Amino acid sequence: MIYIVTGILGFLTLHLFDFFSLKRIPLLKPLVWALGSGLLVYAFFKVCLAPDKLALPLWLIGLGWGLLSLSLLSLLYSLFINLPFRKTYVATGVGDKLIKTGLYALVRHPGVPSFIALVLSLVLVSRSSQLLIAAPMFILLDIVLVIIQDRFVFTRMFTGYDRYQKETPMLVPNRRSMRAFINSLKQARA
Repeated sequence: MIYIVTGILGFLTLHLFDFFSLKRIPLLKPLVWALGSGLLVYAFFKVCLAPDKLALPLWLIGLGWGLLSLSLLSLLYSLFINLPFRKTYVATGVGDKLIKTGLYALVRHPGVPSFIALVLSLVLVSRSSQLLIAAPMFILLDIVLVIIQDRFVFTRMFTGYDRYQKETPMLVPNRRSMRAFINSLKQARA
């Protein structure tokens, strides 16, 4: 249970990241991001290694490995490649522009669907009954974080975010956003 609490503390720490970005407090932004992310990764690692294991068929564990690969790649791409890493996580203040291409043309918060898939795949791969308990809490905290960001933070961080909210769905793609995503991929190749 202590590791579930550690994960919750990780999410709460990550909530401070946006505050320090807006306040332009030097060094605290990357430190808070590193601490929150570290707590979260540590919690996942420990919860996955918990000794209580679920009895799952081998094919489901194999499916989990495939989902783990795709969701991890999608999460890493959306958070660290599609967004400019240094401006987003290291530099004082906020990024200088709103990203609306790549996965951010599909949904405003592509890290959330990727995170949900990652957590579910980790449940299958690790077979951890403790992660089965933690998963709904971690997913809910991630969704709460992006709702707060979407409603109260990003509108103050990025010019044109209110228009982006009208054009692009928050978490679930629609036809229009799928077309915008495909067009942004075509433009990136050109």
